[in-house]
Amino acid sequence: MTTGGGWRPGSVAQRLRKFKGRSFDELRERAAQAISAELERRGLLGASGQMSDAALQSRLDHSVTGVYTDAKTLRAHFTARSTPRFFAGVRSGDAAEVLRSEEWTTARALLLAAADRVLEGRYDLLGHAGLNYGSPIDWHLDPVSGKRGPDSHWSRIPYLDAARVGDHKVIWEINRHQHFMVLGRAWQVTRAPRYAECFADQAMSWMDANPPKRGINWASSLEVSYRAIAWLWAIELFREAPELTPGLLTRMLKYLEVHGHHLERYLSTYFSPNTHLTGEALGLFYLGAMLPELKAASSWREHGWKILVEQLPRQVHADGVYFEQATYYHRYTADIYLHAVMLAQANDLPVAESTLDRLRLTIDHLADLTRADGTIPIIGDDDGGRLVALEQRRFMDVRAVLATASVVLDRAEYAAVAGMVTEEVYWLLGRAGADDANRSIAAARFPEHESKLFAAGGYAIMRDGWHANALHAVIDSGPLGALNCGHAHSDALSVELAAGGCPLIVDPGTYSYTSSPEARDKFRHSSAHNTVTINNEAASVPAGPFSWQHRADARVDAWWAGTLTDRIVGSHPGFERLGIGASHQRAVWFVRGAYWVIVDTVTSSESSQAAAHFHAALGSEVEQQTDRSAVLRVPCRAGWRRLFFGAAGDIEPILWGMDWVSPSYGSRDRAPYARLVSTGAGTRQLISVLCPQGEFVSVSMHELPMEKGRMVVVNRQNTYDQLLLAVDGRVRGGGVDLEGDGALVRRSRETGPIDAMALYGAGARLLVDGLVMTARGAAEAERDVDGWKVTGDGAVRTVS
Repeated sequence: MTTGGGWRPGSVAQRLRKFKGRSFDELRERAAQAISAELERRGLLGASGQMSDAALQSRLDHSVTGVYTDAKTLRAHFTARSTPRFFAGVRSGDAAEVLRSEEWTTARALLLAAADRVLEGRYDLLGHAGLNYGSPIDWHLDPVSGKRGPDSHWSRIPYLDAARVGDHKVIWEINRHQHFMVLGRAWQVTRAPRYAECFADQAMSWMDANPPKRGINWASSLEVSYRAIAWLWAIELFREAPELTPGLLTRMLKYLEVHGHHLERYLSTYFSPNTHLTGEALGLFYLGAMLPELKAASSWREHGWKILVEQLPRQVHADGVYFEQATYYHRYTADIYLHAVMLAQANDLPVAESTLDRLRLTIDHLADLTRADGTIPIIGDDDGGRLVALEQRRFMDVRAVLATASVVLDRAEYAAVAGMVTEEVYWLLGRAGADDANRSIAAARFPEHESKLFAAGGYAIMRDGWHANALHAVIDSGPLGALNCGHAHSDALSVELAAGGCPLIVDPGTYSYTSSPEARDKFRHSSAHNTVTINNEAASVPAGPFSWQHRADARVDAWWAGTLTDRIVGSHPGFERLGIGASHQRAVWFVRGAYWVIVDTVTSSESSQAAAHFHAALGSEVEQQTDRSAVLRVPCRAGWRRLFFGAAGDIEPILWGMDWVSPSYGSRDRAPYARLVSTGAGTRQLISVLCPQGEFVSVSMHELPMEKGRMVVVNRQNTYDQLLLAVDGRVRGGGVDLEGDGALVRRSRETGPIDAMALYGAGARLLVDGLVMTARGAAEAERDVDGWKVTGDGAVRTVS
């Protein structure tokens, strides 16, 4: 939360206009926060300097600490205490013991290398490698831009103004102090004093440079929360280290007391009631649960838990999807609630079954998002951060979340999807919990479903299994976002494709929030996503870094998940504002185990240029075959290494080029893109076929002329597929007659008998090779020894 602005009449009037239409409760809370911040700034309220020992003593609950005489006594209390209980792998020494074993040599080496980089003053943060904040560290510096946050009261710092303070994310990331966990883990494993000494020096340095309430590092309540969590982890990790001296611990407790009161007073209840609010509530809960020595602890614990319980059903839809339509913030939410539940259960605090049920739904969706390599596609904003730094893995790797959740929520299928127990699981659950997860992995009991539509949250996920070679697609088919859609991108009906865990067609990422308004808008534009633009216009239009002046919410018009195919049809009203009668509908077909077909139907009453954009993964290379086909070589270590890309319909030759993709916040690189362009008026179809290939497998496609509608043929080894795509509800010619939306006819060879069919459309009817297939919405038919096995609402019969 931040107040910003000033008390001049103009700024007050401006803020009053901003608050027009807000509820009385919101106005009251915002006013209370603004008044509190102003009183702090004037030195009339709260801590504005270093807390004295006497002040700390007055805030301690001596029924918990015992007779408090000096810092040494307090340090002895913290060393000896067995309650409150922390995460199982820390005090037990389980995680450190595991990491010292030969089996974990690689993980141990990665950990110590990361800790040694901290000792050298080199920090790999967000998408930046080897950042140097100076020696001693300048805690207010953005080393990328060279700018510093001003030495002012936190409420007067314009942290979104990159021209004045640089990228606040880069400043805040080191001030989250998650590298204290890296140092603490390294100390636990090695007991080498240098790691504890570095932690102690930096903690003292930070407190010297950041007196309470001054500077950019107090300007966000979420950052205050994450720092408090990191400090509590550090106290536990270093609690047996002599470098955590009585003086250092006492000073940290003074600051943590300030952190707690600051969080309680400046919660983002109305400023950012998303992961900001739940992250802040988690910080309050952590402080209250782990510092019962402070009189305010019970209040913080209860307040934090109350917010977490209230917000979970608000922020996670009934189908388990996080309400901001951003997959990485979904992962944040899963982490936040897992930590809260684990800490509560460890300390015998009640957790309602309704809370556990909604958290299970959250993890259900995370499992569906997970690709075969344990990563999730990054759709919408990502900031590259983490709640805790308990292993050296890519930020989109969610295997630790799934394996941990399998034990906490008693769902073996989560561990099966994770496929491995990572270092983080040992720190959180200890050896016994990790062993439980490993047993679930060995049992390999995967979720019963494969493809799934999340109608409330707005995602369709298509997969042909949970095995290591599975194909996986995510289609954004719902609302732009929630609240002011601050973490949304203009990605209505965008697709993200992977094979065997290897990303093929990818979301471009985020790159920046505020450091470059131009880059911010570019990475959110529809042209940067795998969807359609009309006249170079995006479906949704931004109005600043975290808001929108025009939003396009997608909707699902049809969905089918079968055994031969999956199919989704979606549309959105984003181009109605152009005033040329423009519309866009997209159908995505998944021919299971084989390929995807994307059919974009664009309509306009005036001549316009429609373009379907596709962005390849970093490291891909294009080998063009014809003006309508190419092979993308993708940087996979195993499995699928090539992607056939073919195009058909009312299009010009495929335009290939290079565009930016951001693998993590603050970094970007060039990767290939394909653009299918159609110019004209009326209704046009842009058709894309994307087929992953092994190294020596050939794929071809071509379009056959028809009297009405379209037939696209995809020819693979021992498979000859005819895709029938209706125009005005009809396909006729080439020996077929279809009334409906579309169909797939499969043969083993061009002149062979039909092996299988899929038919779509209400009251659809397909006549082919003396067979009639009907469907009331969608149906599939597969030939077997007894005739035809039909699934869905349909039938097959022979005609003479």
